[in-house]
Amino acid sequence: MKPIRLGMVGGGSGAFIGAIHRIAARMDGKYDLVAGALSSNPERAASSAADLGIRGYANFAEMAEAEAAREDGIEAVAIVTPNHMHAAPAVAFLRAGIHVICDKPLTATAEQAREIAEAASASAARFFLTHNYSALPMVREARALVAEGALGKVRLVHAEYLQGWLADEVHNKQADWRTDPAQAGAGALGDIGTHAWQLAEFVTGQTPSHVSAELSSMVPGRPIDDDARAALRYASGAKGGIWASQIAVGQENGLSLRVFGDKGALEWRLSDSERLIFSPKDGPAQILTRAQDRSGSFRTPPGHPEGYLEGFANLYLDIAEIIRGNETRVDRVPGLAAGLSGMAFIAAAKASSAKDGAWTPVAP
Repeated sequence: MKPIRLGMVGGGSGAFIGAIHRIAARMDGKYDLVAGALSSNPERAASSAADLGIRGYANFAEMAEAEAAREDGIEAVAIVTPNHMHAAPAVAFLRAGIHVICDKPLTATAEQAREIAEAASASAARFFLTHNYSALPMVREARALVAEGALGKVRLVHAEYLQGWLADEVHNKQADWRTDPAQAGAGALGDIGTHAWQLAEFVTGQTPSHVSAELSSMVPGRPIDDDARAALRYASGAKGGIWASQIAVGQENGLSLRVFGDKGALEWRLSDSERLIFSPKDGPAQILTRAQDRSGSFRTPPGHPEGYLEGFANLYLDIAEIIRGNETRVDRVPGLAAGLSGMAFIAAAKASSAKDGAWTPVAP
C-alpha cells in the first residue's frame, strides 16, 4: 500500500500529543508526513516545519486550500490542537475533501460539534477520532467476548480514570489549557472522563440513556472541574458508573474497566494492559493475554509488552486501511459517532451536576 500523504495541524515545537501522533503514524510505514500548520505562532510554525523537513503553513485555512489544489497534496490531516481548536480546522479540511484524524474529545462545545457533524455529512472525506485505549489488543478482545455472549446479559459497568498531576495549582503548557474553560470546555470530565465513557461504550456496545453526575473543582480558584463522578442507567436495565479525577494523589494514569454480566465478568487495567481477567460464573477466573487476542492488534510476540504508543499506532494503521478501501476495520475505529456520544455525555453530566445530580437524559 502506497503511504498516505499526511498533514498536521498543531503539534509544533514543545507540544506533547503532536509528537505522539507522528510516532504512531510512522510506526507501520503507512504515512508520509509532508505538510503542517504546526502552531498559531507563525515563527514557531515555520521553524517547526523546517525541523521536520515538511511544507510549512502559517495557518490551517491556507494549508487546506493549498494542499487540496496540489496533485501531491495531503490525503489526510491529523488535528492535535487544544479542544477549542478542533472544529475550525476539521471543517476546513472536510470541506476540502481531506480525511480528518482528530485527537479527542471531539470539541469544546456542542455548537462546534454540530459544525463538524454538518461538514462530515456533506463531505466524501472520512472523520476519525483517536481514542487510543480502545485500540489496545486486550480491550478489543474484551469487546469480542461481550459481543459473542461470554458474559451473558450485561448488568453492571464501571470505568475509572484517575490521575493526580493536578492535585495542586499547576502552571505549564499542558495544565494551562486543560484548566481553562474557554479552551478545554470541560476539565477532568472532558480530558479523561470521555476516555472512560468511550471505553465502556466500545466494550459493551451500549450507550447509557441517563446520567446522574457530580462535578467538583477541589483546588481553590480552579474554574473547571477536576473531579467527576457519574452514575449511569442503560435502556437494557444495566447500571454503571464513571469516576474521572485529576486530583487523586498517587495515581499516575489509573484507567480501568469492569463489566459484569449474568454469566461472567471482565476486568482490565491500563497498568497491566496486556492481561484481561475473564471470570465465568461457574468456573475459575482466566487470565487472557495477547497470546489469546484475536484482533491481531500487535507488532511484537506475546510477552514483549506494547502500550500507549502502539494503541495510537493501531488506530493509524486501521485508518490507513480504511482510507485505502478496507472497510472491514471500520467498526473498531472511533469516528464521529463516538465523538458526538462523548459530547452528549459531557453535556448531560454538566446539566445533572447543576441540578444536584438529577437524572438527566443523554441526548444523541
